[in-house]
Amino acid sequence: MVFKRLLGAIGVGGPTVDTVLDPASVRPGGTLSGRVRLAGGKTDFEIEHITLELVARVEAEHEEGESEGVVAFDRFTVGGGFRLAEGEQRSVPFSVVVPWETPVTELHGQRLGVVLGVRTELSVAGAKDKGDLDELTVSPLPVQEAVLEALGGLGFGFRSADLEYGRIGGTGQRLPFYQEIELLPSPQYAQQVNEIELTFLANPGGMEVVLEADKRGGFLSPGQDALTRFTVSHEAVQQQDWPSIIDGWMRQLVEHRSSAHGAPMGHGSPAPFGSGHGHEAGHHEGRRSGPGMGTAVAAGAAGLAAGVVGGMVAGEVVDEVGDFFEGDEEEEEG
Repeated sequence: MVFKRLLGAIGVGGPTVDTVLDPASVRPGGTLSGRVRLAGGKTDFEIEHITLELVARVEAEHEEGESEGVVAFDRFTVGGGFRLAEGEQRSVPFSVVVPWETPVTELHGQRLGVVLGVRTELSVAGAKDKGDLDELTVSPLPVQEAVLEALGGLGFGFRSADLEYGRIGGTGQRLPFYQEIELLPSPQYAQQVNEIELTFLANPGGMEVVLEADKRGGFLSPGQDALTRFTVSHEAVQQQDWPSIIDGWMRQLVEHRSSAHGAPMGHGSPAPFGSGHGHEAGHHEGRRSGPGMGTAVAAGAAGLAAGVVGGMVAGEVVDEVGDFFEGDEEEEEG
């Protein structure tokens, strides 16, 4: 989506901005490139700076209940310090590196329901205006894709995905929110678990995989949450037996022994290295169960098998993405 905006802070006759992102897929920790196109107004203007801001629609829990809002999670100055002449057309190229923890918005072309955007801000003669907002699409890293496809192959189904404001204790999380992917259990675990919640926390050296299970209660015992964490490498992704590795994770998660630790996986080998880093649900600050913003992405019984997110209601996801950008326009115009 591309919106051309008249800079309201400058007034009628001010320059307009139109940011166009390159069509190449962006991955967490990867390079986002494109161009900021400026059109001069009815007089000359001093362009002090051009700034790109990465934003996300995030859910938050608080004493009054739940709410949604837009959170900025990175910011880049990509140009400025020049005079834009009356009526002048100018294109400013940019190339920036997005955070490693940037949420994944699609899998093999299927949207997951998470909404990200790139907002362009101009500073002109001392006045600032957010002049453009574009949708940002992020594809998974190879290791993220391998984990998701293995889960599908094991019979787990996709339910929804959203962004939760808060931090997961005991991890290296850097952003003020985290992505939560909710999965339906495979038939093997359906009698023990209501759902699985999956979070990826990528970094340059690898990725933390946080798994939380909503365990079913028995006749005389209530249900409970179980949580553990594993570390994987970006290297030798194709050489790993991911179904076996993830099946081991799930067995450990469901068993949920208090002394259990998430076993980090070495480079190119499923054998553990170093000490484990498992942690309990009590350290999961701000985390909650239940559907959120991504519930429009329904899954039914079909899952992530063969890399296809089954049962997704693509039309509803498109509406939700549109609502995000339209709502942002209304806020700025107000």
